[in-house]
Amino acid sequence: MTDLVSLIDHAILHPTATASDLEQGCRLADQLGVATVCVKPYWVAAATALLQHSSVGVGTVIGFPHGSNNPVVKAAEAEQACDDGATELDMVVNVGQVLEGAWQSVQEDIAVVCQLARRRGALLKVIFETDFVTADEDKTRLCEICTEVGVDFVKTSTGFGYTRQEEGGYAYRGATEHDIRLMAESVGPSVRVKASGGIRGYQDALRMVQLGASRLGTSASAEIARQQGTDESSY
Repeated sequence: MTDLVSLIDHAILHPTATASDLEQGCRLADQLGVATVCVKPYWVAAATALLQHSSVGVGTVIGFPHGSNNPVVKAAEAEQACDDGATELDMVVNVGQVLEGAWQSVQEDIAVVCQLARRRGALLKVIFETDFVTADEDKTRLCEICTEVGVDFVKTSTGFGYTRQEEGGYAYRGATEHDIRLMAESVGPSVRVKASGGIRGYQDALRMVQLGASRLGTSASAEIARQQGTDESSY
């Protein structure tokens, strides 16, 4: 049986999260044995210190959550994160440029951060923000660009995107089976898929992995671990 908990990037990213939440989240991540914690940029050094004796890695977000920073700023943010101890970087694409089809600018934006990540020995995950980038052809093109640039992962969502509905109001989409399948089929063999957004339980996580995800972004790590233990006990 796949140990889904070991594939989790435990998110501690909510705008209202405090230093106490960081400490509790890192303690939980260590107890569960997740892959990494994904923390707000100014917390990278603190998380690195808290997890210095743990196998859990430290990641952070770049250009979060809308990807609108100048590429120079994204690169500087990535450099600082690596200086502070991050070994994984989750970068948001420039959503507006994707939607207008400015593909050269999109590729250059990703490449700048990818080059920095390579130089510093960090993994790079590129977030498409599929709540806003909804057209399959755009997601496929992003997969092609990410493969060409040589990133490590493509990722669905920040967890903070909401789509306006035709009937009024907003709805949260997050990771979907369709998107994970599409992304897994559209990237090259060296690029992996991270499912993130709305993964709240073991069955959600399991389905994402079955469809091609090899990393999971969620803040519901404890619940997934609890359900995984219950599922294993039935064998």
